[in-house]
Amino acid sequence: MQFILISFCIFDKAHSPIDFQTIMKKVSNILTRKGSSVIAIDGSTTVLDALKLMSDKNIGSVVITEDGTYAGLLTERDYARKVILQGKSSLETQVREIMSTHFPRMIPENSVETCMHVMSENNIRYLPIFKDDELCGIVSISDVVRETILSHEETIEHLKSYIQS
Repeated sequence: MQFILISFCIFDKAHSPIDFQTIMKKVSNILTRKGSSVIAIDGSTTVLDALKLMSDKNIGSVVITEDGTYAGLLTERDYARKVILQGKSSLETQVREIMSTHFPRMIPENSVETCMHVMSENNIRYLPIFKDDELCGIVSISDVVRETILSHEETIEHLKSYIQS
């Protein structure tokens, strides 16, 4: 798959160019805004306890660790498909049995547009973010949409400023 980078510039009031490629939002912008702390539980935690935590924190996924290291994510989708539909018990099933482990790994330098593309192509709602092979955050589809809206609003303001000058 090939990507074509389209870049354009306009001139601000002082007639210096504004390159919109340089203001393209990155994953690091999302992590700065929302914070990079993640909620994590051990793989031996029961699904029921994980769901209670997710409900209490109003989150749709939780990081699963094994020996303190990132092992995967448990999502509401995992619960629906791997517990409810398979008739398993939430009281007895451990999260390591149903967690998702093959998420694409993103880095803070990736663009928000790249995340959007990866999420869309893989039909996923969460992406783990890694820096130097260490988990440094989780980005959700809501985070990506929110950042895209903010970016569009900033672009509109820049264009308005240019037109009014």
